[in-house]
Amino acid sequence: MVLLGSTGSIGRNTLFIAKKFGLKVNALCANKNTELLNRQIEEFSPKFVAIGDETKKCEVNHKNVFAGFNGILEMIDAAYEDGEVLVNALVGFAGLAPTVKALEKGYKIALANKESLVTAGALLDTKRIVPIDSEHFGLWYLLGGREPKKLILTASGGAFRNTPLYKMKNAKIEDALNHPNWQMGKKITIDSATMINKLFEVLEARWLFDFDNIDAIIETKSIVHALVDFADGSTAAHLAKTDMKLPIAFALLGEVGEPILSPVNLLEIQNITFKAISLKRYPAWQLREILLQKPHLGVVLNAANEVAVELFLKNQISFTDIVSYALKAISKFENIQTANLNEIFLADKEVREFCAGI
Repeated sequence: MVLLGSTGSIGRNTLFIAKKFGLKVNALCANKNTELLNRQIEEFSPKFVAIGDETKKCEVNHKNVFAGFNGILEMIDAAYEDGEVLVNALVGFAGLAPTVKALEKGYKIALANKESLVTAGALLDTKRIVPIDSEHFGLWYLLGGREPKKLILTASGGAFRNTPLYKMKNAKIEDALNHPNWQMGKKITIDSATMINKLFEVLEARWLFDFDNIDAIIETKSIVHALVDFADGSTAAHLAKTDMKLPIAFALLGEVGEPILSPVNLLEIQNITFKAISLKRYPAWQLREILLQKPHLGVVLNAANEVAVELFLKNQISFTDIVSYALKAISKFENIQTANLNEIFLADKEVREFCAGI
């Protein structure tokens, strides 16, 4: 196994599963957390290591260290073995090139880097990609090869699901990072609060299942991860505790015959509440239909969102401005065409330049 993003939440859970099932870890990659990376190196003895931040290379306790963006790609090439699985848990658009490189090399990919599918899903071989995502894992689990009538993702609602609307414009960074159900990285937590993360997941589902009747609803306890409507009028729901070890285990092993999580106790839960995604609270959700009609616009949404989230985290724009950037970018680039990967990277650059001038 090759693991990109080993020090993040997905990476740490992946190594838990690797240890539990005795999986060989051939290579590790982190961005800059060399302290944790060195502990992982000591425990799992990988052949190869990469560090995204080149200035940190001297801090890595390994004889075979690749550094920087190009170094990560070189490590992917060097670490390949027949049948190798690559877990891509990198954050953001920077994860696309490693996904492409891994597919070219012949890896099976366990993908937590949703931006790869969001920006370039039409150009990737999804038959060799297994998502590490509770919602898409839930959909796959429910479908079992059957044809759906509708796919339904669930959303937590994020940090501001109960906040009075008039307070959201002046929301502070620490407020946006206060997720009601779990602890995640900064960007995905903010994307959850704006509902842009769920737009990403809609696009992921579009490419993974080759299906475009996809919607989402809010389920506040994050126990129901996905639902599927079938032609016979029945609806199936996937329930599981909020723990990424389950989809990671299936992505790495294909099938799991022993307990990963304890079962959901419905008597303890007592009730599950579903809510519609309100456009007043989540104006980004108005983009769902156009993104399903023109899924190539995912690269526009992602670039605008990455720029805006970074500005918000620097206190340079308000929380509500994040979605404004996305809406303006989609309006500006609605007719953009991306027929190959070079055009994807060019579109990403153009959108970022546009957003820098807003």
